[in-house]
Amino acid sequence: MVSCRPMSPDRARIYAWALYDWANSAFATTVMAGFFPVFFKQYWSVGADVTESTFWLGVANSGSSLIVVLFAPLLGAIADRGGARKRFLGGFALLGILPTAGLYFVSQGDWTTASVLYVLATVGFAGSLIFYDALLLDIANDSNFDAVSALGFALGYLGGGLLFALNVAMTLAPGVFGLADAAEAVRWSFVTVAIWWLVFSVPLFLLVRERAARVSTGAVRAGLRQLLGTVRRVRTLRPVAFFLLAYWFYIDGVDTIIRMAVDYGLALGFSSDSLIVALLLVQFVGFPAALVFGRLGARHGPKRGIYLALTVYTGVVIWATQIQAEWEFYMLALVIGLVQGGVQSLSRSLYARLIPPDQSAEFFGFFNIMGKFAAILGPFLVGWTSLATGNPRLSLLSLLVLFGLGALFLREVQVPGKEQ
Repeated sequence: MVSCRPMSPDRARIYAWALYDWANSAFATTVMAGFFPVFFKQYWSVGADVTESTFWLGVANSGSSLIVVLFAPLLGAIADRGGARKRFLGGFALLGILPTAGLYFVSQGDWTTASVLYVLATVGFAGSLIFYDALLLDIANDSNFDAVSALGFALGYLGGGLLFALNVAMTLAPGVFGLADAAEAVRWSFVTVAIWWLVFSVPLFLLVRERAARVSTGAVRAGLRQLLGTVRRVRTLRPVAFFLLAYWFYIDGVDTIIRMAVDYGLALGFSSDSLIVALLLVQFVGFPAALVFGRLGARHGPKRGIYLALTVYTGVVIWATQIQAEWEFYMLALVIGLVQGGVQSLSRSLYARLIPPDQSAEFFGFFNIMGKFAAILGPFLVGWTSLATGNPRLSLLSLLVLFGLGALFLREVQVPGKEQ
């Protein structure tokens, strides 16, 4: 007879926490990286000049990032002082879920409403991650930060990839799903993302327990004082300051590759179908690879794992300037999938080791600010280099500066009680 042992409470809380990565990654994959940019141009901005639609899409992305950048540290400080991480996470998640579902109702040509809903959804998505990341310190400790963080990213890649695969199938064969055409399939894809995000968020709110608050009243005033104090503390906490500087540089390079990969492939004449398949490949390869990097970080130290990923990215950039065939693009996607989740998860777990536990939400607000500022300097460098050299292929080499500076500043980060 086979006996089934119930999952321990600690392990159940870890999986409940990690499922939020599974839940929200559907938005990042299907909406942000997949369908919204294309649908915005071809459906909601139909008849508009291509450059005009590109401009407004850029404004929507920049505006949402700016909102998060401005308010993330203060919100984190308030949540830390008031013990409200789960409540803030839930509020921001709903702010993301409801507008995502609302995209279904936006009519053709109504790019203004689509932009507003997208900004709200993106703010909700990014804002919720501040408090989700901060809860890592409530369910893990120094001995398993790397493995738990990696589990979250791994489930995120798998969950986002599975729903995206379904959504792609819906657009390629709408009749099989009882849909009129690809446009209706894309609109229903937004609804499926909202439902997926909502349903798989529930375990976190039921099972994850938050540390007791230090104060219960005056959270806003106390949070503002804490924020000002933390700005000063970041300057004095040498490991935190150097890590944030390193992270800003290398994650800028990583995010630039993520955001420019499809455009780069199209510029080389590769088909859009091939690029979608490549995006799916990154998702599914990223699932086991993130878990492997978690073990690597636990055994050899998170810094070494990050160095390995940056070395691989350096090779990817050099290779990308030389590719001629679609099979090479697939191989690049495969290699990126092997390290993308690893560098993200180990960065989060390394940072968790460096910050004060009782100010986790606020410090993760700074961490997410670095992520939101990412892909600003990188695209500028790529564009300037392309203009100066007249060769788009050579422009990618400018990203090597970001990876090099990131590695250089990472050398200055000392991890207490942990192998480097």
